[in-house]
Amino acid sequence: MKFLFLLLALIPSLLFSQTKEELIKQVQANPSDVNSIRLIQKVGGYYPDYNELNKLFKTLDKKVRKSTNGKIFDRYLDALKNTQPGKKAPSITQLDLDGVPYSLSDLKGKYVLVDFWASWCPPCREENPKLVKTYAEFKDKNFEILGVSFDKEYDAWVKGIKDDNLTWKHVSDLQGWNNAAGQTYGVKAIPQNILIDPEGKVVAKNIHGEDLNNKLREILK
Repeated sequence: MKFLFLLLALIPSLLFSQTKEELIKQVQANPSDVNSIRLIQKVGGYYPDYNELNKLFKTLDKKVRKSTNGKIFDRYLDALKNTQPGKKAPSITQLDLDGVPYSLSDLKGKYVLVDFWASWCPPCREENPKLVKTYAEFKDKNFEILGVSFDKEYDAWVKGIKDDNLTWKHVSDLQGWNNAAGQTYGVKAIPQNILIDPEGKVVAKNIHGEDLNNKLREILK
């Protein structure tokens, strides 16, 4: 019965879900509609491509692009642009578990995986055991992880770290989805991550599990 209830609850979204191609056509057909900005966001999904989204955004009428929502989305596009592979990774400074400011630059000289997550995020918690294994394999090979939490509650954040045995460095501003680093990096969904080289340049984005391990084996020879 519970499964049936969940299935029935999902039917509306399943019936009205749109493919990426359908979303793009809808945006192109409605350049003067401010709601097209939301559709462009959906086109990006979990793996937003700056060039694709920027191209679509430019097809909208100037009035839409200059609207409040348009300006907000334009800042989001800038965040995506500034965190593409090959770019210098934006700075991050937030408080660690002891309330002491800690910066991404403190890990300069190492390969760093910036991991955006939260204790309340089930997919993040499912990903954590894989990340623990990755860290165990590579932590002595010039590799570190910097966890950036989208939590709002300090105690829940600490408990999540302890329960999942996340022994790397952790920071947060406890602002939830308004996390400053998340906004700077254009993070709209978690878990997400970004791999940075010893010089502070972006190597890759959103690689998980064996894809991440294989990438680290390649660059940490």
